[in-house]
Amino acid sequence: MAQTNGCPDCQRINEVLSRVGDRWSVLIVISLAQYSVLRFNELKRHLGISQRMLSLTLREMERDGLVSRTYYPTIPPKVEYALTPLGDSFREPVTAIGLWALENLPNIDSARARYDEDAEKEPKSA
Repeated sequence: MAQTNGCPDCQRINEVLSRVGDRWSVLIVISLAQYSVLRFNELKRHLGISQRMLSLTLREMERDGLVSRTYYPTIPPKVEYALTPLGDSFREPVTAIGLWALENLPNIDSARARYDEDAEKEPKSA
């Protein structure tokens, strides 16, 4: 198959990054890394995510082999989620990104404030 660009793997990398790079996937990995196993509603509560978005994200993460879903046929039914070995291998880079975000929040807040202040000073274009 002929490649039309200089990066033959870019499309595949993009596919992976679109899954593992979205905020909900990152936060799910961080939560499951911290608590090992969580039920759906526990994840929902921890993350402040809508039920629909959590369902969609967990389904895609399960499809990609990052999360395992265990169903217990109890009354009421119980479903637990955990990181798979592949998902666990993603723990370190995700933790590093999360720590970087926390450490740099003051710098980001300052940069945003400066940007917003400068934007208010600029003349409005028609």
